[in-house]
Amino acid sequence: MNLDDKICYCYGVSMRKLVNFSRRVRPEQPSRMTECLNAGTGCGWCIPFLIKIAQNPDAFVIEELTPDDYAERRTEYMKSEAKNKFE
Repeated sequence: MNLDDKICYCYGVSMRKLVNFSRRVRPEQPSRMTECLNAGTGCGWCIPFLIKIAQNPDAFVIEELTPDDYAERRTEYMKSEAKNKFE
């Protein structure tokens, strides 16, 4: 995936915005990533990615997924009962 691809579909937040936010703020708690345009407060799909970005924004990549694969996995997530949460 590229920096301009969406990570948070609910609020249309791109990877670039999230990575830059994390570099600037250096959140001590991953849940602070929600301060970036409410990312992670909708369906919860992006929370595992937000946690990884918060931990190390300079090393974050999702090379193994295309934007279409990412969207397809989110569709499956939305059909499931399990919902991601910040711990």
